[in-house]
Parts: sequence; structure tokens; C-alpha cells
Amino acid sequence: MPRPEERAVGTVLGSAVGDALGAPFEFGPEGAFSARFPVAGQGGEMCGGGGWDPGEATDDTQMAVLVGESLTDHDTLELPDIFSRFRRWAAADPKDIGLQTEAVLTGEDPWDLAAALHFQVSQRAAGNGALMRAATSAVYFARQGRDATMEAGRRIAALTHGDRAAWEGTAIFHELIRVALDGGDPVTAVPDVLAAVHPDHRARYAVVLADAWHPDQATAGGLGVPPRKHSNGAVWPCLGSALWAVRSTGSYEDAVRAAVDLGGDTDTVAAVTGGLAGALYGVDGIPGRWVAALHVPLPGFGGRVLRAAELVGLARRLAG
Repeated sequence: MPRPEERAVGTVLGSAVGDALGAPFEFGPEGAFSARFPVAGQGGEMCGGGGWDPGEATDDTQMAVLVGESLTDHDTLELPDIFSRFRRWAAADPKDIGLQTEAVLTGEDPWDLAAALHFQVSQRAAGNGALMRAATSAVYFARQGRDATMEAGRRIAALTHGDRAAWEGTAIFHELIRVALDGGDPVTAVPDVLAAVHPDHRARYAVVLADAWHPDQATAGGLGVPPRKHSNGAVWPCLGSALWAVRSTGSYEDAVRAAVDLGGDTDTVAAVTGGLAGALYGVDGIPGRWVAALHVPLPGFGGRVLRAAELVGLARRLAG
């Protein structure tokens, strides 16, 4: 059984690896990854493409690092500081940034109003852009227990996403990671986690986190909307797809392969899957050949590029 620190490192490193592995396949067809790499363990999977260098992590991991470094620098949740780091990053023209996130971060509204004001106008803020960056904060707040970690997830999500659906999805992810870090099974913990979800969103998450749910049932709009494949850009099917990938496989590698093979928003689904699987199997479960090429550019921060060793150090500091 992996030790808690090995699980914490697995969460942060596993999310980044999943992100980089999935990036070249983003918005591609279902099964593209296995069509190119049909045999697990043969190598070459960190292939790059679509504007990404081999092993290059996207905005998912870049924002997760900014959250994690704010938490370790202050040893507490300083929301204005996280928002300031986000804004500095967004102003530096990163390769990829979500439309919702970009709209909030490049406006002139203050940190505590920007997302809410944007949501009032757009009424569209249930994307997975808050969930994708939550691996670092999930590790940091796990030691504070269920209520605290879920509330922290909501508050960080609310910096860029005004829809409570995004807050609740991030809160659920935080708690599933906490369970795994404690040596529990995040899959069997789902009923208890759902009990702590806001009542207005509990039914929607109960559907996508159920054992019988499959990503082929994913919808862009939630309950009552006809299924449409690759609708995993919204927060609830993204989280549901990640849990499905972990639930239906038996290793980190197989879980992330399954996530990328879903197509659609492959980098984010694989990042969320990688965080969950990394917490479950620990850092030793992540293939070393995937870790070797991993690097995380940080636009707006003096040309910094983090490698695996820096992510491991960050994870250990987050875990305390």
C-alpha cells in the first residue's frame, strides 16, 4: 500500500502526466490513443502534437501549480493572491486558456466579483476549468477533513466560475482525493460524498458518479438532455468520466489510457483521472517513461519551466 506522501505526490504528478498525455488528442475522435498506441508499455505515448511539445503540460497543470504555490507560500488560502497569479498568467498569452476563464481573468472586475458578474451576463459557467486545476489544492486541504476540503474546493472554483455546479464538482474531487490519500476507496466513498453536496446539484452528480453510468451517456446540459458523445467539457460529465476510468480499470496507466481514449476534452479528463488514479495507486504507479518528458511552462513567471522533480517537491510541501 502506498504511503500517504507517495499518494500525495501521485496526485499532483499523476494529474500533470495525464494532462500532458491527453493534450495532443484534444477534441479528437474516440479511440484515437489506442489506435496509435495499441499495446500498453511500448513507449512513445508522450508524443506531442496539436501545438504541444512531447510531455508539455497545458493550462490545467499550469493553473494547478499557481494554486499550489500560493498555498505553500502563504500556508493558508489567500484567494486574492491566487486570483492575482491567475491574472498574471492569463496576461502572458498562454498557449491554451478556457473561454470562461479568460473572460473572467482579462476583465477589470475585482477578484471577489469577477466570476459572479460574468455569470450574471453569460449564465454559462459550468465548464471543467475549475476542476482541472484542483489536484494541488486537494492535497493541501485533505489534512483538514471533509467539510474544510470541500469548502476550499468551492471557494477556489468560484474565483473563475460563477455556476455552483463547478463549485460542487471541484468540492467532490477534493473529497475523493482526501479519501484516497487516507487509504480509502474513492469509488465506494461516493454515497457519503454526495450527502455533502449542495441539494440543488446532488441529483445531477449522483447520476454521473453512479456505478452504472458510462461516458457514452455524457451530456453537455446534464439531466434530461439527449446523450452526445464527447460532451465532457462540462464539469459533471468530466468528473463522471474520470471516476469511470478509475472504476473500470486496475492501474494508473490503464485508467489514463481509458480517459484519453474517450476523445473530446482529453487533456482535462485525463488530468482529473490522473489525479484520482495517482492518489489511489501512488507515485510508483505512474509509468516512468511518461514522467521523463513532463514539463510545465509558466507563462508570465520569468520563463519558468517546472520538471517532475519540482512537482514532486511541490506535492510534498502541500502534504505538509
